[in-house]
Amino acid sequence: MPTDLTTLAPRDKAQILAQALPYIRKFHGKTMVIKYGGNAMTDPTLQAAFAEDVVLLKLVGINPVVVHGGGPQIETALKRLGKEGKFIQGMRVTDAETMEVVEWVLGGEVQQDIVGLINQAGGKAVGLTGRDGAMIRAHKLKMLDQKDPTVEHDIGQVGDIDQIDPGVVKALQDDQFIPVVSPIGFGEQNESYNINADVVAAKLATVLQAEKLLMLTNIPGVLDKGGALMPELTPRRIDELVQDGTISGGMLPKIAGALDAAKSGVNAVHIIDGRVPHALLLEVLGNEPFGTMIRSH
Repeated sequence: MPTDLTTLAPRDKAQILAQALPYIRKFHGKTMVIKYGGNAMTDPTLQAAFAEDVVLLKLVGINPVVVHGGGPQIETALKRLGKEGKFIQGMRVTDAETMEVVEWVLGGEVQQDIVGLINQAGGKAVGLTGRDGAMIRAHKLKMLDQKDPTVEHDIGQVGDIDQIDPGVVKALQDDQFIPVVSPIGFGEQNESYNINADVVAAKLATVLQAEKLLMLTNIPGVLDKGGALMPELTPRRIDELVQDGTISGGMLPKIAGALDAAKSGVNAVHIIDGRVPHALLLEVLGNEPFGTMIRSH
């Protein structure tokens, strides 16, 4: 169980704050992109802790940008409508009707819940989709069959990013707001696209030249075959882990996006356990290794 800070002696509280000071100084004025998902998004205690962490980071002069997913919430909404979710190679098939559901769940229900939690914790959050400020331009994702690359699967309005214009995010940051971004893009014909939230977070971190990209998951970090945490990964080690199947399924886009961000100038990419209360503060303002860090070299 985490320590209850209210029971600590004043000297111990002062020591904790003193240990955080070098990190506050180091990261003051820097941008951090946070991919918010998993249990941290659905457990009320973890939701409140996450919102408090984001507000605290903003108050000490760090600029957090939140990118969220919402797969379970989309699935629940589709079931309420009597529509069965269909997946090909782990990707949701998004026909026009499903896309409507995705937009109102991600850009409405889920986004506004996060905005409300941050505001309740004392912050000033603003919700955005990729349409706002013409932020995320996208095209239809081409999905080739894993066994036969000559076969292409049509998975509907699932998008791949052409470019991200971070102007609206920067403007909000300059006005002391906390941007909360839903992973929805738009195409040349004004069509909407559902985009993998890990990919959006990684690309946004790259264009913002973020100090850190923090990806909350439901595991302690990247684990080896024996279930042990790997505190650090390099491109070569990642290739080996993909080849032997240690990294697979939903972890693949997460790792690929993290590696791209690390190679493109994001100083540090961390995959951390969102099931731990105040995981963000432990990573950003703590001096103990936490989760898995991905380096470009």
